[in-house]
Amino acid sequence: MAPTIPDTMDAWVVDRPGPLSRRPLHPVRLPVPEPVGRELLVRIEACAVCRTDLHLAEGDLLPRRPSTVPGHEAVGRVAACGPTARPREEGERVGIAWLRGTCGRCRYCARGAENLCPSSRYTGWDADGGYAEYAVVDDRYAYRLPGDADPVTLAPLLCAGIIGYRALERADPPDGARVGIYGFGASAHLAAQVAVAKGATVHVVTRSARARRLAVELGCASASSPAEGPPELLDSAVLFAPAGELVPKALESLDRGGTLAVAGIHLSDVPALNYQGHLFQERTLRSVTANTRADGRAFLDFAVANGIRVETERYPMPRADEALEALAAGAVSGAAVLVSGQG
Repeated sequence: MAPTIPDTMDAWVVDRPGPLSRRPLHPVRLPVPEPVGRELLVRIEACAVCRTDLHLAEGDLLPRRPSTVPGHEAVGRVAACGPTARPREEGERVGIAWLRGTCGRCRYCARGAENLCPSSRYTGWDADGGYAEYAVVDDRYAYRLPGDADPVTLAPLLCAGIIGYRALERADPPDGARVGIYGFGASAHLAAQVAVAKGATVHVVTRSARARRLAVELGCASASSPAEGPPELLDSAVLFAPAGELVPKALESLDRGGTLAVAGIHLSDVPALNYQGHLFQERTLRSVTANTRADGRAFLDFAVANGIRVETERYPMPRADEALEALAAGAVSGAAVLVSGQG
């Protein structure tokens, strides 16, 4: 028998972004949203904690609406369908990701670059996300997920995994590439495994000794500190750390014709670049903006087929503020995941 849908639910909201010491994230009781149009009402089982949530809480990413419920890596079960949604079985497992909606009509959408749509909308930024007992999602933007898998290990795939996959594609690694990964958190530890599975030699650069040990465990060829840098020149690199000062260092580590992709939505200021030392010899610097649904489907298929390992640290949903604090302190190995009592 399906669980009864309550009238209200526990959730976390960001009201006044600022330093975590001022508690910008706080618990509230909200009405359970009613699905309209093509929306699905999803009973949340787990929601991964993304650095974007941290940027929103701390004010690096300006909120687009007051009292936003963050979280855009949510896994749950369909509890109800809107009147025009494609029929789904009650209890079917779906994923709610960052990209929430696009216009479908602009020149970017028409050419398959919906991630660049000027009207794009995002979960946990434009609309409430998964730090709650229930959330709604347009059925066209929900990912079907295996019902027998652990929701905690599925959750990080929905942003950390997808954006890492796109960032790696943007770095354009050739066959047998030497790939550099700068920073080694939730997204990086998944992207590194994708690169290894595709035959790349992967070199990780990160401050965390714990993360360096994990990188080697996951098959990376080396793991060094930023002061040391990679042991050889790179064909491709991805910067996951939101540290602009690493951009020149990563560019200096590229071989001729190499490409650096910057994966984050927020980056601290980049120091002045020297054309001769950083960009000459056809080195390329690229940004990464969100993802397309095609990216999401491609990565999720790849992750299942290749047994991508997801390193997680579990937090009960009532401890979401602690999970954010741990992420800010660099104390999370892999991905922090909030687990709902409903899971």
